[in-house]
Amino acid sequence: THWNHTKRLLLKFFGENRPLPSITAGDAKDFERWLQTAEARELRHTNTKAHEGLAANTARKRIGNAKQFFQDAVNREAILRNPFAELKGAVGSNRARDYFLSRKDAEKILESCPDAQWRLLFALSRFGGLRCPSEHLGLRWTDVNWELGRLTVHSPKTAHHEGKGERTIPIFPELRPHLEQVWEQAEPGTFWVITRYRDSNTNMRTHLERIVRRAGLKPWPKLFQNLRATRATELASEFPAHVAAAWMGHSTLVANKHYWQVTDDDFARAATRGENEGDNKAAQKAAQQVRVSCRNEQQVFSTDIEKPLVFPSNATSCDTLLTGGVGGTGLEPVTPSLSSLCSNQLS
Repeated sequence: THWNHTKRLLLKFFGENRPLPSITAGDAKDFERWLQTAEARELRHTNTKAHEGLAANTARKRIGNAKQFFQDAVNREAILRNPFAELKGAVGSNRARDYFLSRKDAEKILESCPDAQWRLLFALSRFGGLRCPSEHLGLRWTDVNWELGRLTVHSPKTAHHEGKGERTIPIFPELRPHLEQVWEQAEPGTFWVITRYRDSNTNMRTHLERIVRRAGLKPWPKLFQNLRATRATELASEFPAHVAAAWMGHSTLVANKHYWQVTDDDFARAATRGENEGDNKAAQKAAQQVRVSCRNEQQVFSTDIEKPLVFPSNATSCDTLLTGGVGGTGLEPVTPSLSSLCSNQLS
């Protein structure tokens, strides 16, 4: 899908009959600037203005794909150099568009979903942390282990990395009732968990926007990604970081850069913790005052304490050290082999 978007933009800007060797680094830079204009945007979302082009990360993604296309042409010796080589194609993290969906609002959206499969789609995103739509549509009933309470998730996005083609997550309590309801409604022999909305032309983002508005809420930026980020944040606060990252199918570095958020609950817990610490300090101070007041009273020591308060009777006497003078060899006693040498030096 991303490659086709980039192909469409390249053909629109350069033209279908433009020879590849004629495209220079300057032309590539012009293409990058053109992506920032409204002409490069095929559709305009409600949160963009008429004169705005592609979002910064979207434009970088298109540049990265174009760089990949032209590098393949270099490898095939169709062109001598890659005109996009010096342009930045790495997608950055725009934390200004982060959004944490509370459980209260999530329940409102679940109530507004039109059917059981949409409730499951939403629950898999919000409480399972799945990537939508690829991981949702890849679920099979053979991936559901009801006995162990586990769900195998297939990840096309990370399948090209060794051992990253699938992962296993718990069937979380928030997820189970929606999964069970779809199972009860499934016809015998059904292969896919999600049987509806499998058409490639189905725009789940548009559908979810309508559901969110029906619930009386305002659609947030990056609808599905922020649902995944919300779950990643919750899991990281409840489980060790490596466990939360493994269930989400990414590394802790990626989670820290793109997913983990500071929530209102974090601030609330911090404020409550401060109050508790204040109460503890007050109690500790009161206890210390009681101990200080007791110091003026006569102290009575028990005779059956574990460690005696006086040295044992067979301890070596220290009278010589207290009354005698310090010798010329210093505080530490001399070794036998040095005794005669020290005597000769003193004489």
